[in-house]
Formats: sequence, C-alpha cells, structure tokens
Amino acid sequence: MKKQTVSSSSSTRKPAKTVLPYQTSRLRDHYLIGKKIGQGQFGTTYLCTNKASNKQYACKSIPKRKLLCKEDYEDVWREIQIMHHLSEHPNVVQIKGTYEDSMFVHLVMELCAGGELFDRIVAKGHYSEKEAAKLIKTIVGVVEACHSLGVMHRDLKPENFLFDTHGDDAQLKATDFGLSVFYKPGQYLSDVVGSPYYVAPEVLLKHYGPEVDVWSAGVILYILLSGVPPFWAETEPGIFKQILQGKIDFQSEPWPKISDNAKDLIRKMLERDPRRRISAHEVLCNPWIVDDRVAPDKPLGSAVLSRLKKFSAMNKLKKMALHVIAERLSEEEIGGLKELFNMLDTDNSGTITFEELKVGLKRVGSELTESEIKALMEAADIDKNGTIEYGEFLAATLHLNKMEREENLIAAFTYFDKDGSGYITVDELQQACKDFGLDDVQLDEMIKEIDQDNDARIDYAEFTAMMRKTDDEIGRIGTMRSNLNFNLADALGVNESVNEPTTATNELVNEPTASTN
Repeated sequence: MKKQTVSSSSSTRKPAKTVLPYQTSRLRDHYLIGKKIGQGQFGTTYLCTNKASNKQYACKSIPKRKLLCKEDYEDVWREIQIMHHLSEHPNVVQIKGTYEDSMFVHLVMELCAGGELFDRIVAKGHYSEKEAAKLIKTIVGVVEACHSLGVMHRDLKPENFLFDTHGDDAQLKATDFGLSVFYKPGQYLSDVVGSPYYVAPEVLLKHYGPEVDVWSAGVILYILLSGVPPFWAETEPGIFKQILQGKIDFQSEPWPKISDNAKDLIRKMLERDPRRRISAHEVLCNPWIVDDRVAPDKPLGSAVLSRLKKFSAMNKLKKMALHVIAERLSEEEIGGLKELFNMLDTDNSGTITFEELKVGLKRVGSELTESEIKALMEAADIDKNGTIEYGEFLAATLHLNKMEREENLIAAFTYFDKDGSGYITVDELQQACKDFGLDDVQLDEMIKEIDQDNDARIDYAEFTAMMRKTDDEIGRIGTMRSNLNFNLADALGVNESVNEPTTATNELVNEPTASTN
C-alpha cells in the first residue's frame, strides 16, 4: 500500500475528532459493501468487494460515536499502525486500506473465510499431537514476529485466529490487534487486559512484559490437546485465583496418553515466573515443535473433540445476547458512569478507595451500612488490590445496571424469538448466528447447554437463567456476587430510563477482557 502523506492545504487539515492523521476518499467510491460477517470488540465486519478488481475483502467499520475519549481514538489508530507494522507476516491478516468519514472508521482487510480455530478442528473430526504442534507453531510464530518488532499482543485466544479459506491447505491467521501495544525492552505494563482463561498471572499482578503472550499460547496448547482450559472455575474471580495459585492437571484424561514432550513444553510455557518462562523463539526450537517424530500422529480420541466442541459452542448465544443488549446503551448512559467515577475519585488518582466510596455514597444520600459498602467494594474490586479502577467500576455498574434489567433481557429474547412464539428454536438460532457472522456453530450443543427441560428449545425462563448465571462464559468480567442485590449505579441514582436501540455498543460490555480495559 502506498504511503499516504498529509497535505499542507487547509482542506486536508486534521479535524478535531479523527482517528487518521490524514483525510481519505470515501469507502464506497472503491468498495461495494455486502453482508455482515462478524461482530467484533469495536465494530461490525462486512464482506466488501473492490470495484476495480472485483476481489473480496473484509471491512471492519467502527462507529465513531463509540469512541468516547481521546484514548479511544488513539487505540484505534494504534491498532491500524500495528497491523501495518506486521503486514509482511504470512500469518497475520493483511490490512489493505483505511477510510474515515464523519461517522465511521473503516479497516479494509484480507478476507478470512475459513472459520475459527476450534471450529475447524471440531469439523475435521480427526486430530493428533502432530496437528496441534503445527497449529501452535503458527501461533507462536506470530508471537515471535510481534516481539521482534516491539509489539505485545496481550489478547491471544482461539477466537483471534481464523483460517483464510475452507481448503485443507488453509493458512491460520491472527486477526485482532485491538489490545496490542508497542513496548520497549525492559518496559513493564500495569493495565489489566486480556481474556479470563488466557491471561497470565503477572497481568493480574499488574507488572508484566511480552512474556504474557507465551503464557496465553501455552493455555491454547493445553486446550488443543485436552479440550478444556488448564485453569477453570465457575466465576471469573475463581478463574483468576486458579491462574495465580492453581496446579496444572496432567493426571486426568487424556493426559496419561499425551507424550511427555508435549507436557514438558506446556510446563515451560505456563511457568508462573515470567523470568523463567520459555521465550517464543525457544518454543519454536523445542523438539516437539520441530521434529515430526516427537509429536505423535495418532488421534487424540473422541473425548477431546467432544470437549472442544462444547468449549467452542459455549455460550455463543449469551455473547450474541450481550451484543443485542449493548446496542441499547446510549453514549449518555456510558458517559454518566464516567462522570460518576470522576465524582467519586476525589483525589483524581484514577482509582476509588474505600474512604472515597463511603464519602461519595454518603454525599448522595445513600443509607448503605459500612458492611454493605465493604461488600460492594469487594465485589467490584476484581484484582483485589483494595481500590476500584475505572474499568472495574464500569464493568460492575454496567453489568448489573444494564445487562440484568428485565426490559433489556426481554428485548434480547425478543430479538432471537423472531416469530413471537415464546421459544427460541434451532432455526431462529441458526438465523441469529448467520446475522452475527458466526459460522460452524454447534447449535445442538448451544441449546443443550441452556435447555433445562430438554424440549430442544429455549424459553424465556431458561434464557434469563443463562444470562444471569455467573458461569464460565468466555470473556465476561465484573460480575458482582449473586447475593449482592444492589449496585453502585442504583445507590448513586444513575438514570434508569430505557433508551431506544442505538448503535453505541460498548466494548467493555460485549467483549472479552480480563479487567474490562
């Protein structure tokens, strides 16, 4: 792609609120926009066709109304820069062009039509250590490329790896760099980001470097070989406790049948001390990865595929429902919570202490007791450091105040129950998956996960039980304890009015993140 330059004329001067430091032509002058093929953390992805070449691409369109502050604009610009920075790597999705208008930022990218990593494995039906070694070699190859170019990915997970085609010779490609950052050697970061099952312990301790990506790749390898994550619990805080303290299980099935070389590599990748953890380059030099004779080619068995099938289908309905609900949130609702946080954070430190919370609640006339305030503090303080960060605050208040409100649940259920029968059927789920760009979803597994009376359909009670359950859904954070029947937004009198549906979707609500960064 040709380098674009900034003209000195007033007509191309950077406006006050833009992502790109240059003006662009209109997207629709160059591309025909087709069907929706995906819903990501920032925007919606559409199939698009280049008018000149007739070649198909994927276009991620990010509504600028979702970019609520300067940092949001900078985050999108950094993602674009990083994609260009990594554009020479064969296993990174190529960015073809960027366009910006008054309403959207558009990223035109290489089209990956071959489906997600786990879905491909499940569909294949035959799977071995040798194939797992080949996949992890590609994933860690991307990690090594990132690190060699001064980029930390910070959100490695199977959903972020797609196959470019449906063919047997399809290439696996990394697709999402929304949480990636540039870093310098010796630099440590402290913001808690990532996805629960895959986040490294040092991220939770708020002092980390690029070693976190190797940990996440190690988690993916463990799942590839066993079908389940190495650190598991019913709630996100429980998952984090396991990550910080739990032991890796190599005793249960199928581990007795897995080679010692594979287990040894996983131990080195899941070393809790990042100083002793194996590097990406060392992973790629490991005999299990390099030598075809070390990783056995015998099938891992139907149990592993069955687990992977359930794991990949797990709560995709809930994810779609969260998207639907999130689109009901207006900028005003989100902005109000930002003002609320700033009001409580009296010393402008970026965190809310127990004293600040107590004083703030008293100031607005709350009659909560000290023990109730402590319970609220404990529920919102995900990383247990004694203070509530902005991400924790938003996650806690948004989750209870927006996600579990009856009118939002009814709206979400109604979205899926197209015919108004009072039930979500397989056909309706199939249509919803198509609308959300979810391919190869195991619908039977999805329904089985939620259907309590085994009638092969989901009624409203089953739907709300699934939505309100603090379970093992991938990528949900900020769930308060189930016995906490109040929340900060209620206590402070945040506007409870229901807004009309809007496209102002909030990433904190509907995307995986370890602290809802």
